[in-house]
Amino acid sequence: MTGRIIDGKAIAREIREGVARDVASFSSKHGKVPRIDVILVGDDPASHTYVGMKEKAAAEAGIKSVKHEYPSIKDDELIALVKNLDSDPGVNGILVQLPLPRGMDEESILSSISPAKDVDGILAENLGRLCRGRPAMRSCTPLGVMKMLEHEGVETEGKHAVVIGRSNLMGKPMALMLLNANATVTICHSRTKDLASHTRTADILIAAAGAPGLVKADMVKDGAVVIDVGTTKVDGKLRGDVDFDAVKEKASMITPVPGGVGPMTIAMLMHNTLQAAINQTEGIS
Repeated sequence: MTGRIIDGKAIAREIREGVARDVASFSSKHGKVPRIDVILVGDDPASHTYVGMKEKAAAEAGIKSVKHEYPSIKDDELIALVKNLDSDPGVNGILVQLPLPRGMDEESILSSISPAKDVDGILAENLGRLCRGRPAMRSCTPLGVMKMLEHEGVETEGKHAVVIGRSNLMGKPMALMLLNANATVTICHSRTKDLASHTRTADILIAAAGAPGLVKADMVKDGAVVIDVGTTKVDGKLRGDVDFDAVKEKASMITPVPGGVGPMTIAMLMHNTLQAAINQTEGIS
């Protein structure tokens, strides 16, 4: 059995086309376009690439994107900028591109964003709302995984999902979203003993450890759905957490790296920006 390869680029394109249609309807109804402000600090090449991709996606969706770029900036100055944007009713979403340069107080800076404008879905309040099963801005990458599973007709209710990774940005919200979708969820991480004993029981296996080639074929149950969130550069090429060539022979479905989850993250950012604009315009909390 060779698993069906999930085409994240194609799914993301469908979602972005849908967002563009909905943005046009929103603009026609309210006489304005959704706006996202992106703050970029430092000279990290990957961050500059990601921001460029986000700007392109916003333009294609009809969303106004404003970039605030600084080679360096003091924490208090950046917090003042974020608070100023947060108080501006014309700004619907604020994204501080991570990672910030070493030494900056990431927690204080991010906390300056109100939950309603947290289109990256990374604030503690939005994670708490997700934990309680309440509406919230949801973290883009795990939300993209959920949309991908839905698109592919993968049933989550009653299934055993194993998430490798426990980051606040990916692993924890991923587990909560799966739990809210009635899956039985196991979270594994760097201190988990005998990782393979857990992954072999997974109907849905989501690898988000940032460890290239971590998941081998003998760690995967026959017919499992395998979602690879890992993206690590090795010898100039992106590699995922899953040994793709070997695991695809056991999985029923599998995502590649690149071209799998990555495009979904940006599509979900556009989705969240539109939803934030709708919520703020229509007074939805």
